[in-house]
Amino acid sequence: MRALIIGGSGFIGSHVVDRLLADGLRVRVYDRAKERYRDTPAAADFRQGDFTDTNSLAEALADVDVVFHMLSTSVPSTSNLDPVADIEGNLIGTVRLLELMRSAGVRRMVYPSSGGTIYGPPQTDPVTEAHPERPISSYGIVKSAVEKYLLMEQHLHGLSPTILRVSNPYGPRQGHGGVQGVIGTFLWRIAQGEPIQIWGDGSVVRDFIHISDLAELCSQCARQEVHGVFNAGSGQGVSINEILEVITAVTGKAIKVEYKPGRGFDVPRVVLDTSAIRARLPWRPRISLRDGIAETWEWVTCQK
Repeated sequence: MRALIIGGSGFIGSHVVDRLLADGLRVRVYDRAKERYRDTPAAADFRQGDFTDTNSLAEALADVDVVFHMLSTSVPSTSNLDPVADIEGNLIGTVRLLELMRSAGVRRMVYPSSGGTIYGPPQTDPVTEAHPERPISSYGIVKSAVEKYLLMEQHLHGLSPTILRVSNPYGPRQGHGGVQGVIGTFLWRIAQGEPIQIWGDGSVVRDFIHISDLAELCSQCARQEVHGVFNAGSGQGVSINEILEVITAVTGKAIKVEYKPGRGFDVPRVVLDTSAIRARLPWRPRISLRDGIAETWEWVTCQK
């Protein structure tokens, strides 16, 4: 089986590349640049190109069995600043990709959607896949629209999509721009001796999944051809204040915290029900939050 990972140089994509290679798949990476924190694995066929370059993307699709669409040009905290760019970069780009896949005869896709933003303020706890979609950010709206296009392509043209509504992944090789990834951002700032910023009072609860667990799930979905829409998370809720407690214990650092006013797009609590995907696959999150943060902290300190 040959897999094409679009966005394979990014945080999630690069870990999926590692997992697929370890599981014996042939891997092709398509991205604008090579990886930031390491060399792209020699076993991967790297193709450099922009998501908007349909000619290069069409060439990358040749002889491919499954596409992992890991590319996103926005994050929840920035998407509302320019919704038009969010739509153009992510929704329109994905619709073009589906047309190219149809022409190339590629009928399998694994797509990481958003379990943190697509549901909006939850009406149930935990949240199942049947929960109404009421996103309150452009990021969540676009993710929801992409899902609908994938399902339309399934109905009209026989696409076999696996849509994973991912919670909050964290782990080594996550960037530190401060716009996404609270654990990674906190650890990078602590390593630099800088204060960390918490939006609101720290009571916001999220579901965090270690990147290795997510990559393993992506690989299983492709290799066992599981189709449908599934939540992908730890199934456990942790507040930002609790994250701070674990980080303090792991790093042994005295951490300066700056509390900022809460943001309108931050949902108070999102914990995902992952029973649907666990009923289909022999997959369970293996890495505890403390162990995952310790591993990430070790990686961050090696980058200084």
